Amino acid sequence: MQKVSLRKVKPPISNLHEDNEEVLHFSLQGLLPPGHTLALNTAIGTLSLLVCKQDRPHMLMEQQFTTSEICVLMPLLESYPYYCPYEVLLASFNSGRVTESTIERCRQRLQDAQEAGVWDQEMRPVRNVLSRTRLKTRTFGIEISSILETGYILMYMNKHLE
Repeated sequence: MQKVSLRKVKPPISNLHEDNEEVLHFSLQGLLPPGHTLALNTAIGTLSLLVCKQDRPHMLMEQQFTTSEICVLMPLLESYPYYCPYEVLLASFNSGRVTESTIERCRQRLQDAQEAGVWDQEMRPVRNVLSRTRLKTRTFGIEISSILETGYILMYMNKHLE
């Protein structure tokens, strides 16, 4: 049976829908080469890798993500360089909006699922979407790695960008 860590962490709370910010930028220092930035356009579901050359931004690559994929990618990007707990991913996946109350509900839901022996079934939809998301983030040299009984974290893949 899969065990889940239910220790409390202070995850980032996404205010995306409240701010109506459509393009979010992530430098992910230590994960991306210096001067590279990821731009996530939440309105159209694209993730672009940008680099500044001669004081002008240049797009190196871009991937299209579904709404479900964006819902699991967003908390991973926001959590970097730290891990993203299972309950935060589940909250974002289920509602697209992460608040303290949705995280707490998902934490309780996962605890109940663990006690009932159905934790794997509860997380299966999230893991399926993470699998598809992982394939797309690998083109950027970014791996989505599982941390046993904890959550997921973004890690560097040994891939040359540019």
